[in-house]
Amino acid sequence: MKTRAATVIRIAGPFGIVDILLSVLLGMVILSAVPARAETGNVAAPPIAGRCVACHGADGIGKAPQYPNLKGQKAAYLEKQIQAFRSGARVEPWMSAMAKSLTDEEIVALAAWFAALR
Repeated sequence: MKTRAATVIRIAGPFGIVDILLSVLLGMVILSAVPARAETGNVAAPPIAGRCVACHGADGIGKAPQYPNLKGQKAAYLEKQIQAFRSGARVEPWMSAMAKSLTDEEIVALAAWFAALR
């Protein structure tokens, strides 16, 4: 018999939908405070970037040691890694969940934006 606590843990578990939604919301709040073209020349932050900045920062610098810096990485490298998370060729629970629904166009836009950060 499941206890109520077990049900709460399953719903909001370490990589549950609640955690992901809260991360996306936080990212959107952080991103909204940053000018769209801050330090990127002509490359605007894509709307989907709100998913990324909660962990990887609006400046491309990871907010904790486990989150890599994406600022200034080569766009082709970033595209390849995001595509690998999306396809399952590379697995990390948070990134796999975040990348799963990204389109090819969104991946290209995100990679270009992080690559342009200076």
